[in-house]
Amino acid sequence: PRAFARGITSFKVFMTYDLMNLGDGGMLDILEVAAAHGAITMVHAENNDMVKWMNRRLAAKGLTAPKYHAISRPQLAEEEAINRAIQLAKLVDAPLFIVHVSTAGGAEIVRREKFNGAKLFAETCPQYLALSRDDLDRPGMEGAKFICSPPLRGHDTQDALWHHIAMGTFESVSSDHAPYRADETGKFLNGIDVAYPKIANGMPGIATRLPYLFSEGVVKGRITAEQFVALSATNAAKTFGCTTKGRIAPGMDADIAIWNPETTRTVVQADQHDNMDYTPLEGRELTGVPEVVMNRGRTIVAHGALMASEGQGRFFG
Repeated sequence: PRAFARGITSFKVFMTYDLMNLGDGGMLDILEVAAAHGAITMVHAENNDMVKWMNRRLAAKGLTAPKYHAISRPQLAEEEAINRAIQLAKLVDAPLFIVHVSTAGGAEIVRREKFNGAKLFAETCPQYLALSRDDLDRPGMEGAKFICSPPLRGHDTQDALWHHIAMGTFESVSSDHAPYRADETGKFLNGIDVAYPKIANGMPGIATRLPYLFSEGVVKGRITAEQFVALSATNAAKTFGCTTKGRIAPGMDADIAIWNPETTRTVVQADQHDNMDYTPLEGRELTGVPEVVMNRGRTIVAHGALMASEGQGRFFG
C-alpha cells in the first residue's frame, strides 16, 4: 500500500524460481491487495515444479549444455501457469498482466479469457519473434547468450505469435531487457563451463525492440502503423494509468518519436548504448529508424545525438 500511495500502478510477481515463487495463496493475497488499490499485478507465469522436475531429469542424464535450457522449461509449463494465474485473478476479481508470453498455447488462453470478459492484459517480446531454440545450440558456450525465461521456442511459434499480435491478443511488445554481459560479471558469474541452470538468465534488447517491431511488423505488412503505435505507446499508457502519455492530442505530454520508414541499417553492438558486450540481433538488417525523439515537447535525441540533460526526467505518478 505504501508503494501505491507513491503513485506506483503496477508490480511484477513470479510463479517460478524458488527465491521468488509466491505459491497460489501468496498470489491471491497480492492480487486482492492490488485490486483494492487500483493497481495491476504483472506475472511471470511458468510452473515451478514442472521446471525443477525437468532440470533434475536432464541433469541425471548429463544434458546440461545451453541448448537444454529450452527443453527444461516446456511450453506446457507456461501454458499451465498462465491458465492458473488467470483463474486466481478471477477468483478475487483482480486485473492481471501476463508478461513475455512465449507460446502459441499461452497466447490462445489469453485470447480466449479476454473474449470471455477477464480483466486481462498480456505482452510478448521480440526475442520470441526473431530468435528460436536453434540459437541456444550455437558452438561452444555461444548459446548461453540466448538463455532467457521463458525460453526461445520453435519457428512455428513465431508465426503464431505474430498472428496474435495482429489480432490484438497482446497490449504490447516489450523487451524484457536483462543486461547480463557474456563474461564473468554476467552470464558466467558461476564459471564458463557450467550447466545451463547456473548461467545468468536473460537477454538484452531494449534498443532493438521498436526498430525490430517496425521493420518486421509494419514494413513487412504484418501489422499497420496504427497498430505499431498502439503496441509501443498507447496501450501501455492506458493499461498503467499514464493519463498524459501514449497519444498526440491537446493536454498530452508531447512525447513524440519521428520515424524514417525507409532508412535501412544493420544492428551492431556499438549502436546499443546499453553497456553490454553483445546484442542477440547482431547483423540483422532493419528498415525504419527513429530520427527525432521528444519528451514533453523537448528534443532529447536527434539523428543519433543525445540532447537530453541529466535530471530532466520526472517520476510519473
